Amino acid sequence: MSRRVSSTANGTTFPAGSFDAAISRVGLIYFPDQQRALAGIRHALREGGRFAAVVYSTPDRNPFFALPVGIIRRRAQLPPPLPGQPGPFSLGGEGVLQRTLEQAGFRDVRVQKVDSPLRVPTAAECVRFERESFGALLQMMSGMGDDERAATWAEIESTLAQFETAEAGFVGPCEMLVGSGTR
Repeated sequence: MSRRVSSTANGTTFPAGSFDAAISRVGLIYFPDQQRALAGIRHALREGGRFAAVVYSTPDRNPFFALPVGIIRRRAQLPPPLPGQPGPFSLGGEGVLQRTLEQAGFRDVRVQKVDSPLRVPTAAECVRFERESFGALLQMMSGMGDDERAATWAEIESTLAQFETAEAGFVGPCEMLVGSGTR
């Protein structure tokens, strides 16, 4: 009996029906062809297998990340993203994640909003986290010189300081969507 093989974005292949479940944690938003990625995931799941994706909701519900993105866009003179273009908030609009999963053939699709504030000691610690964890921000700043990058990070830190208090430290508002479906 031959088994079909599924290919992933990094070239790894898996036989059809190899997995009971798959999870994408803040990754699906960056795939240039989300439907192709979902087709590969769905193919690798056994019948009845489950898929879940965790994505950011909308920019207004995620200022700890949306504000830095806006500052960088302005300072780097980058145009706003085109509709349908991958990015941190590409699946966050009302009904977008659900439609995306259903279009890929998933059944029993559910999407739940989850309040997920980022809690770190200070705004400076949030900036350190963003510098180390969000390659998209660094990529957006790639055309800047060292001094402009430093000034941009300083502006981001001073802007994010609004979410820092003596009592609670830094609490960056963040809302995630958890979408799931069955193959």
